[in-house]
Amino acid sequence: MSHDGVGTRPGRGSVMRAAAFLTAGVLALPVLSGCSDPDPAGKPLAGQDIAPAARARIADGGTLRWAVDSVPETLNTFQSDADTTTSRIAQATLPSMYRLDESGRPERNEAYLESAKVVETEPKQVVLYKLDQQAVWSDGREIGAADFAAQWRALSGKDSAYWTARNAGYDRIQKIERGDNDLEVRVTFARSYADWQSLFSPLYPKEVMGTPDSFNDGARRKLKVSAGPFTVRKIDRKGDEIRLTRNPRWWGEPAKLNEIVLRAVPRDERAAELAAGRLDLADVDPAAARRIAIAAPRPKNPSASPSGTPLMGPDLRKLTPVQRKDKERFHGFEVRKSLEPAYTQLALNGGGDGPLADERVRRAVARALDREKIAETVLRPLGLPTEPVGSHLALSGQAAYADNSGAVGGQDTAEAQALLADAGWVPGGPVKEKKKGEKAAGSEADKTGKKEEEKEKEKGSEAKTDKKTDKKSDDGTYIVGEDNKGADEQDSRPLAQDGKQYGGKQLSGGAPGAYAPQGTAAPAAATRQLAKDGKALTLRFVVPDGEGSGTLRTVADRIGHMLKRVGIRTEITKVSDESYFKDHIASGQYDLALYSWPASAFPATDARPIYAKPVPAADGSLNVEQNYTRVGTDQVDQLFEQAVSTLDESESRSLIRKADSRIWAAAGSIPLYQRPQLTAARTNLANAGAFGFGTPVFEDMGFLKKGAAGQPAPTAS
Repeated sequence: MSHDGVGTRPGRGSVMRAAAFLTAGVLALPVLSGCSDPDPAGKPLAGQDIAPAARARIADGGTLRWAVDSVPETLNTFQSDADTTTSRIAQATLPSMYRLDESGRPERNEAYLESAKVVETEPKQVVLYKLDQQAVWSDGREIGAADFAAQWRALSGKDSAYWTARNAGYDRIQKIERGDNDLEVRVTFARSYADWQSLFSPLYPKEVMGTPDSFNDGARRKLKVSAGPFTVRKIDRKGDEIRLTRNPRWWGEPAKLNEIVLRAVPRDERAAELAAGRLDLADVDPAAARRIAIAAPRPKNPSASPSGTPLMGPDLRKLTPVQRKDKERFHGFEVRKSLEPAYTQLALNGGGDGPLADERVRRAVARALDREKIAETVLRPLGLPTEPVGSHLALSGQAAYADNSGAVGGQDTAEAQALLADAGWVPGGPVKEKKKGEKAAGSEADKTGKKEEEKEKEKGSEAKTDKKTDKKSDDGTYIVGEDNKGADEQDSRPLAQDGKQYGGKQLSGGAPGAYAPQGTAAPAAATRQLAKDGKALTLRFVVPDGEGSGTLRTVADRIGHMLKRVGIRTEITKVSDESYFKDHIASGQYDLALYSWPASAFPATDARPIYAKPVPAADGSLNVEQNYTRVGTDQVDQLFEQAVSTLDESESRSLIRKADSRIWAAAGSIPLYQRPQLTAARTNLANAGAFGFGTPVFEDMGFLKKGAAGQPAPTAS
């Protein structure tokens, strides 16, 4: 998993597998939902939308021009500066023993594995891999045990000369050896490992993993040896593109495309590049998606589409001159949409001695939120399912999913107020005036944070607020709902329009994805300000100020009005995208924040660093790993360890669900909604688009044959 926002260089073992796009007391918990039939995992809220087509209908040849966020700094996915483009290249060019299906569950990759199973459990767990007889590297050498062993040694964590970003799972292996023949690999574990299917995906050749020098530098700029349907032909950093070509030694179904060109194009420039005919496939923001959707004919039966309903847009009989022009510019394109395997959450910083260090206050925040309305605000205008996310550790459809939000409870204003009163926060009372520059209750702003805010003031990027409801302070922040206007008057104020950027690079940069439609009303019935020991209950809500984060700020504003109803004020502080994560989230300089985590098929391994209880480091600092809320318990840690150590899949799922229930109860973070995935694609492009959970099948991508469904011929190189 990874956060949305600017990342720091993580320590060994801290980077989540999905990164290539972040994050108590004894409680009486309700019985876990879904421990009886039917299986609570359910189905994905939205399926893939990739215009599936049989290979016989796809033309041979053509070049697919695909927009990505960056030309990656490294082609080694196990290094800390790897990003989503690194992962995309690895999927097309390297072996993966397992891939994800449409429900986000691991499935054996038949191109590389004839079989893989646990053959012994006592005295040690042993997994036997039987490789495909034709599986070879692009230099002609067979894929075998030597490659598995080299990757294990590099990622085991025993040799600090390897600059690895993660070694989870590999550190449990005792030895790797050849089986009865060259096609068999025996992996023996020193400690039982439930998530063994997560290993060796991708698998690098021993030439990359064999020595620290080759690992650290050999695969950063080039990939000499590969074993997928495509190979890396050229990386043009000046031209911002990576060129992948067919692998002549690929033994599976031959790739339909001659080439895939991955072009680094900023999100706000993609619509123009699509209209100019310089791109065939690109993830786009909601505003661009609506423009492009005008050009595509609306389905006669929207419910039959994978996305359920079309994008909300103008009446096609009443197009404006600009919309008519867009209809011409984007002719031949359509928007394919699904939900990303990632969710946006509200993070509550429980570290330090601020109000959120008290679990009762965090639970009050959780009970004040109407997560259904937030999800509807973001997803309904896009015609996507609006069900809130019910788990920190999986998404609907994945094996470990169950809605455990009942552990903290649903929206309940009276209960939230009761929790705050129990924590000593009462309406009215003496409140000391906050001096200029003084920290808000619970914030931990340091010199870095103050300097950042001063820079933002100089740039003139202070938060713009509605004069009817929000009051700007002297230090560039503003208090949501400072006055006591009636609910009807406050509910009439419009929220911000959709921003120009969606998502952004995971781990290496970008802004969090969250969206709200123009004209959505904000809730606002308010109570009197709460105070305790002369200090008002005001929480510092940090948001990024980039032009692509407008709707994220809108969501923060809406949450602020929900909290106002129970007597909590939010002081919204805008900071630069560059410092948002590094200087605020990771360093703990916030009370409330919004960022996203990708879902993992292996939560027992990947989610543990996000929710592990912070522990003091040798130098006296606090080691939080990826737990940026600083909220954790010994019990959650124990449940993760039990879940990753049992080989009983049902028991492991049950333990993960129990861990999630207790994470909910601690209220360090509140999952809100699954992120939208909007992809613009040529209408004649098949088997590509909004992939949802599923791993792309690169060899099946291509352009429909001329005349098929009346579409144009494939693009030329």
